[in-house]
Amino acid sequence: MKINKFNIPPVNPYRANQVKADQAKEKATAKMDKIEISSKAKQLSETTPFEAKRNERVQQLKAQIESGEYKVEPEKLASDLIKHFQK
Repeated sequence: MKINKFNIPPVNPYRANQVKADQAKEKATAKMDKIEISSKAKQLSETTPFEAKRNERVQQLKAQIESGEYKVEPEKLASDLIKHFQK
């Protein structure tokens, strides 16, 4: 007995799983994270005048140290440390 094909397309049982996996990947890549920063957070992230002055002072000290002009006064340092730890 001979069985003839009647134009039946070949069936791939793994194709359905492949299509589902591709669709899942597309959905995953389509989702995007979104972040919104409040105006209060933006305000807090701005530098304050105090921070600007401090950064300027730090840069001055770094320049003095690198050039060798910075001198430590041991007596003043010791008295300031004692005052700090006596609080």
